[in-house]
Amino acid sequence: MQDYALNILGNILLTNVDEVNALPIILYIALGIAALVVLILIFNFGSLWLRAFLSGAHVGILNLVGMRLRQVNPSVIVNARIMAAKAGLDLDTDSLEAHYLARGNVPNVVRALIVANKAGIELDFKRATAIDLAGRDVLDAVRTSVNPKVIDCPDVSKGKTSIAAVAKDGIQVMAKARVTVRANIDRLVGGATQETIIARVGEGIVTTIGSADSHKKVLENPDNISKTVLGKGLDAGTAYEILSIDIADVDIGANIGARLQADQAEADKRVAQARAEQRRAMAVAREQEMIALVQENRAKVVLAEAEIPKAMAEAFRKGNLGVMDYYRLRNIQADTDMRQSIAGEEREHKKPPKQ
Repeated sequence: MQDYALNILGNILLTNVDEVNALPIILYIALGIAALVVLILIFNFGSLWLRAFLSGAHVGILNLVGMRLRQVNPSVIVNARIMAAKAGLDLDTDSLEAHYLARGNVPNVVRALIVANKAGIELDFKRATAIDLAGRDVLDAVRTSVNPKVIDCPDVSKGKTSIAAVAKDGIQVMAKARVTVRANIDRLVGGATQETIIARVGEGIVTTIGSADSHKKVLENPDNISKTVLGKGLDAGTAYEILSIDIADVDIGANIGARLQADQAEADKRVAQARAEQRRAMAVAREQEMIALVQENRAKVVLAEAEIPKAMAEAFRKGNLGVMDYYRLRNIQADTDMRQSIAGEEREHKKPPKQ
């Protein structure tokens, strides 16, 4: 439209001034362009400007145009400013635009400021935007600070139903706790999350049950667990303040001590069996060695006996042994064999009969 008007204006200026009076036409065209621009602004930003004006949170038309040029959604800024104004908070558009450009959640921050203001919690816009840009839900944090929430320990969403610990008597105790926490606004930036609270409370429960002399004492006074754990200051360095720790359920598990003793006895038995098998194997090996040694000695005896005829023949040749000596030797050997045979038969007769 603007290019068309400029072309007409150029054509008019090139015509003969004497023939046409161009001044009124130029004025009409300028007024038409201005009216068109006004209509465009009213069409795009008129409703937002009017809403802001009627709500007491005035935002100029030029500011709305500047937001669009800066790629800021004017509707988000105007709605946030209206909410703040109705709640009695004075938030300028520049601060809201800066947080929007920083990829912050402007409506959430404004709602958090409104809730904090109504609840009497000290929270300024700078701290709220810092919490939001840190990735925390500032509105949920403020609501948690006003209305404390309960955290299950252990986390049921992760498939755990109870915390298992073993007392000194070897009996397993299954405990479940509920931790009531309130958000600490001052420690939201840089403070640990509720996963840290769950881990610390679980560790405290295991330590407390493990230090108990008997599982019966744990069952008699389960509140001792919560008192001991609560007194350890588990919320230090976290974004929450622990108000109370309540033991929701305590059950008896397996006899871990007896199971460990049984496992130890089974392990000892296996070690003893292995050592006995080792000794048996060594005895068998020794027996085989002795059998081999006996066979070796028998072979030596046979070799030695084989030398006897040679020695006797040599003695005959040299005259050291006579025929009568040889016969007497044979008689002695026969007598010895007979005595041994008789002794063997007597031993056989003296053996008890087999049952």
